[in-house]
Amino acid sequence: MLPVRSIWNGAISFGLVSIPIKLVNATESHSVSFRQVHLEDGGRIRYRKVCELEDREVTQGEIGKAYEDADGTMIPITDEDLAALPIPTAKTIEIEGFVPAESVDPLQVDAAYYLAANGVSAAKPYTLLREALKRSGKVAICKFALRGRERLGMLRVVDDVLAMHGLLWPDEIRAADGVAPDASVTVRDKELDLADALMDTLGEVDLDSLHDDYREAVEELIAARASGEELPTASAPAPGGKVLDLMAALEKSVREAKESRGEDVADITPLPSRPTPKQPSGKKSTTTAKKTAASPKKSTTRSTQPARKTAAKKATAKKTTATKSTATGSAATKSTATKSTAKKTPAKKTPAKKTAARKRSA
Repeated sequence: MLPVRSIWNGAISFGLVSIPIKLVNATESHSVSFRQVHLEDGGRIRYRKVCELEDREVTQGEIGKAYEDADGTMIPITDEDLAALPIPTAKTIEIEGFVPAESVDPLQVDAAYYLAANGVSAAKPYTLLREALKRSGKVAICKFALRGRERLGMLRVVDDVLAMHGLLWPDEIRAADGVAPDASVTVRDKELDLADALMDTLGEVDLDSLHDDYREAVEELIAARASGEELPTASAPAPGGKVLDLMAALEKSVREAKESRGEDVADITPLPSRPTPKQPSGKKSTTTAKKTAASPKKSTTRSTQPARKTAAKKATAKKTTATKSTATGSAATKSTATKSTAKKTPAKKTPAKKTAARKRSA
């Protein structure tokens, strides 16, 4: 049964027909509320309204409204000022027109309210508007004022009741620019077929069967704390991973969905997936291998020149050594030649050139 307390009283203006109504909240929040407390002693933390000029707490009767200007100046606005504004929707829901229900963007839909007929005289015009909306299959777009500002609304029929959804103004909906993926992606027909199969397997869902698991867990936690019982432990979440192959992920999702419903999974035929990233890299490696095979020729040519220069420098150094050793004595020359022969013997590179250099020094 609906609570008798309404949040707004007024009338629906349907042409020259006026329908007195009461506005009642159609939704309620079941979220668990918490209080702020002092950790040291558990004392409740409360907020007090204090005047910053007098530095004292003030009562609700001493509080009014003001608009803060760009320079910080406070411009007082009274409730009488707002009530005197020439707004026809202050106490009236003005119907602007009728549109198909599917033409209303779901992004615009805001809070929901029930409209109850206010008095016996409102019953017939209320029923007239309700049945007219049912037969037309349309919704009524309206304007109304609530909580200090004018709003946009949509009237529709829910069972045998007129319901109103608050709507955001069109300029309050942000554009979706820059939200879609930047990369150019092509989806294959086989991938779409698997996505369709997954959607069919998951099937429809009964919205009435869904519930808030987190709220239930919080309530269990509070009950355990209050009774001193052992706190409930959270189950480990299913491990997630990166999707390396979309086709394989879709096939696995369909298989798991069928298994969870007890259906036969033998009819799922694996579809050939797209080439893995390793195949393109293989082509690149083949090209690289060819380049590598060709590169030794270049490197041999380049390395030969430094080798010749090095051999020439060594030969010149040996000539100088031979000249000095001749002045010193033949014994030193033989000793130097013997040492150099012992050191140069293991070298495998260009042995003919190094032997020629020894003969010249001798």
